[in-house]
Amino acid sequence: MSTTQDLYPSRNGQPARLMERLDPVIYSRPDAPMPVARSLIESYEKNGFVILEDVFTPAEVAVLQQESQRLRDSRELAGLEQTITEPDSSEIRSIFKVQSISELYRRLAGDQRLVNLARYILGDEVYLHQTRLNYKPGFRGREFYWHSDFETWHVEDGMPRMRALSISITLTENNEHNGALMLVPGSHRHYVVCPGETPENHYQQSLKKQELGVPPDDALRTLVEQGGIVPAYGRPGSVIVFDCNTMHGSNSNISPWPRSNLFFVYNAMSNQVVEPFCGLAPRPEFIAARQQIAPLTAIATDFSQWAPQAPQFQGSQQLQEKNPNEHPDSAHRRKDRRHQHEPVSPSA
Repeated sequence: MSTTQDLYPSRNGQPARLMERLDPVIYSRPDAPMPVARSLIESYEKNGFVILEDVFTPAEVAVLQQESQRLRDSRELAGLEQTITEPDSSEIRSIFKVQSISELYRRLAGDQRLVNLARYILGDEVYLHQTRLNYKPGFRGREFYWHSDFETWHVEDGMPRMRALSISITLTENNEHNGALMLVPGSHRHYVVCPGETPENHYQQSLKKQELGVPPDDALRTLVEQGGIVPAYGRPGSVIVFDCNTMHGSNSNISPWPRSNLFFVYNAMSNQVVEPFCGLAPRPEFIAARQQIAPLTAIATDFSQWAPQAPQFQGSQQLQEKNPNEHPDSAHRRKDRRHQHEPVSPSA
């Protein structure tokens, strides 16, 4: 068990409750140069997220989409532990640690459009705590229930403080039909202490369907009544940036159209994980970086000029390495998009 003070206890037998956040949201000084408009930084601080349209060009998106399809079609990847299937089908739900199997996505994770924003918000050099490619296929893509990432990263990975964020890059249209991400504005200001206890190797079940570390109904109702719900609709190439403690989730996708997004989790170098606060063995390296940690160098890249490369899965050995601590819109989108940036009234 970690010897670091547990400032955000959860799943330890105490009753579920809401507690005030103890950490800043924006760590850089107000007078530090901002990589985006001040209004966007202020919106992020207030709501716990911000949606940036058209960060990547259509030509760049086409290259990123092609890579996504290549990975999905790879037979070698299909059998690896880091490739997660849907709970009730063989459809691929997620692929983790994508920077280790795709040079394109490794370069993308270090793109200056992403890294400089993460550095500013977190006020530090950053590294990749986790990466994943979520496919959410048409007809069979299951929901991701409401949760705060930080609760799991803290309890099961040992992330000490709320000094991390996720950046999601939309590879397909994210709309009202295909299970777009939903976020609760202002929820990042409160930490939900969850009931229950964490079993060993919980990740093996939770990556398919999470049932522990999710907010009780009363806590979620309170957060939504206070902040509402915002769906993160966007064209391919948009970016959704959200705080590690922002409550979010998504519905199942019963439309014919997939909703595929890349997720890069940036953590401050000063906030590296310690021993998990649940007292169990750490999750595998492909879920939470513990050994392979290095600050990212921000690089300007035009991905439309990226030359296709042959699949390189040094993979077989690298991808299957075990954690030494592990136990045996349709095409026509809504014209009125005000709800993209404004909370949805709970009565709507």
